[in-house]
Amino acid sequence: MRSDCGTVALDALGVLRARGPDALSFLQGQLSNDLTRLAVDRSLLAGYHNPQGRVIALLRVVQLAPDDLLAVLPRELLTTVVARLTKFILRAKVKLADESQQWRLGGVLHGDVAAGDAVGLVAALPAEVNCVAHIAGASVVRVAQQPARWLCVSPGSQSALPGTTGVAAPETWQRLAIAAGEPQVYAVTSEEFVAQMLNLDALGAIAFDKGCYTGQEVIARAHYRGRVKRRMQRFVTRTPHALRAGEAGTLVDGRAFKVVDAVPLVDGRCEFLAVAPLIGAEPQAAAPASAGPGERLEAEALTLPYPLPS
Repeated sequence: MRSDCGTVALDALGVLRARGPDALSFLQGQLSNDLTRLAVDRSLLAGYHNPQGRVIALLRVVQLAPDDLLAVLPRELLTTVVARLTKFILRAKVKLADESQQWRLGGVLHGDVAAGDAVGLVAALPAEVNCVAHIAGASVVRVAQQPARWLCVSPGSQSALPGTTGVAAPETWQRLAIAAGEPQVYAVTSEEFVAQMLNLDALGAIAFDKGCYTGQEVIARAHYRGRVKRRMQRFVTRTPHALRAGEAGTLVDGRAFKVVDAVPLVDGRCEFLAVAPLIGAEPQAAAPASAGPGERLEAEALTLPYPLPS
């Protein structure tokens, strides 16, 4: 059985730090998940939305202490997110800061972790998704079950986790995230998608039984009053083709799509996540203007590792 763990640098991610007696209660009123379920050994994925329920950013929240939280998100969105959140602080006792320079973000990859594996670092890694282990000063969050992946948040001065061997390319992490059906929001797609379009309900990133937060009314209405007809789905192009987040197009069956995330494969094809109408959910949509007349993308639908809410 393999017991080695590889690492990948995630330099495109950054850290927002929220500190103060009201840090948790303040973010509870801004993010879609129930942060009262947060603990030093439990992380949460949450969305930050505009009043129309569209996702500004996705945040992976880690608790260092009751009044000290870290939120991991793409660096390119940090300035915008900090500025927007700061407008709502008012009298809350909380300080927000972009601390990307003070923290090191990386991924840990391991292809075969079993319950009885007790070799070095593997034994210390958290076994359940969203659980956090604190190893050599780093907070290590399990973000996927199979293949096993962990997000490692450590002080910038700290060296790599002891016991890791080998370094993978960032595209490896991205490819595994896409295979796991994990969305990401970039500057080019910020405020493009309503929460359920990115399957945030299927991924446990929305708490429908918590109090109000920005965008909650729209998100709750979509949940309680009708089926969401456009959702993120997973595809692979049939021929060599390059796609990027934010690109729009039309599938051969006439469904319009917008790319959430994409990664090239070694044979030139592209695996990607895209928001598109579900089969049979609505009539074939016309191609967006940017797709060009008559252009259709030949792509094979791939399964997601989780069911979509009906």
